[in-house]
Amino acid sequence: MRIALGVTGGVAAYKAAELVRRLQQEQFDVEVVMTRGAEEFIRPLTFAALTGRKVIGSMFGAGAGEPANVESAIEHIAVAQRIDLLLIAPATADILAKLAAGIADDFLTTLYLAARVPVVVAPAMNVNMWEHPATQENVGRLRAHGVRVVDPGEGYLACGMTGAGRLAGFEAILEAVRESRNARRDLAGETVLVTAGPTCEDIDPVRFITNRSSGRMGYAVAQAAAERGARVILVSGPTALEAPAGVERIPVRSAEEMCKAVEQRIEESTMAVMAAAVADHRPALRHPQKLKRGPLHVTLDLEMTPDILAEVCRRKKDRIVVGFAAETESVAEHARRKLAAKPVDLIVANDVTGPDAGFDVDTNVVTFFTRDGREQALPKLSKHEVADRILDEVLRIKAGAGLPGAHGKANARQA
Repeated sequence: MRIALGVTGGVAAYKAAELVRRLQQEQFDVEVVMTRGAEEFIRPLTFAALTGRKVIGSMFGAGAGEPANVESAIEHIAVAQRIDLLLIAPATADILAKLAAGIADDFLTTLYLAARVPVVVAPAMNVNMWEHPATQENVGRLRAHGVRVVDPGEGYLACGMTGAGRLAGFEAILEAVRESRNARRDLAGETVLVTAGPTCEDIDPVRFITNRSSGRMGYAVAQAAAERGARVILVSGPTALEAPAGVERIPVRSAEEMCKAVEQRIEESTMAVMAAAVADHRPALRHPQKLKRGPLHVTLDLEMTPDILAEVCRRKKDRIVVGFAAETESVAEHARRKLAAKPVDLIVANDVTGPDAGFDVDTNVVTFFTRDGREQALPKLSKHEVADRILDEVLRIKAGAGLPGAHGKANARQA
């Protein structure tokens, strides 16, 4: 398997030499692409000696003094076509921003746009740079595009500060490479309908009832399903998140709109993951004009919104249906009650008051409740990891039910 290792201009660039050796021990064929900044920290000759290959640094020509030619002008395309994976380690804040924005101003960024292979990036930088909202926004955008980001470790940094920003350990980077190499396609042939985000129920033209859902869990499910080969239909309430690459997103606002969108597309799906935090109530009367401030006592009469999960269950047939239970107390009790009331195959329950499992955070702590009586509590995981575990459980349920295609997919994963 051929890997292009992109090395960018940070102090951790020297670690890339050892990373080359570790990749070679895993039987990877490595060629190195360096940015101009990287060459200020470590010389190309080091990587040429380790790999036995030319190190690519310039967009036009192999190095200083060499004239550009037709081959060098399109070399980024040739490299993109012959590699199986692109790894960038260390990845600076600058390169993350360029990749997220689609800027192609050197060989490495152009290679990223041209390659149709798994991409793994391992950031390394000062803690303040890593924690800056702009960097975190860029990281989120890359993840939404399907890039696997290996978060930096914490500790003493070269700048003298302490915190997150150190290049992740070699084993963590290698594990990400292995998993990307062995990317699962066990959902190929499936169509997964996912709901995500909150709904907004209008009081008047400027005010509405909603909740604190960010949509991250549902979007993580959509991304994970797409990465595993599924066709994904994402019905999303209002959220700032970008649709994952390859996912069809249907934007909606209210519970009524979400229900109609789900009803229109449910028959296309083989699996439905209802992760949206749908408002249970809406104003019975929507005021046509903005309610003015003043000594006015207004009673807000509420009515129930459509029960989207119940409608999906009514039209369930052979499809696997996953429901969510976001609770603030008696989580297990409420989850079991929901499982008994609706013929869902799996309830994913969590306590949203927890600091690592509530709204608008990157992690979650959930428990699975299944119709066959299994209750499985998961440790704190990233929402993408939780999404993969949900899909693993869906395939287990499907295989146990003997549904079409289930046994073949299950056996393929075991092999």
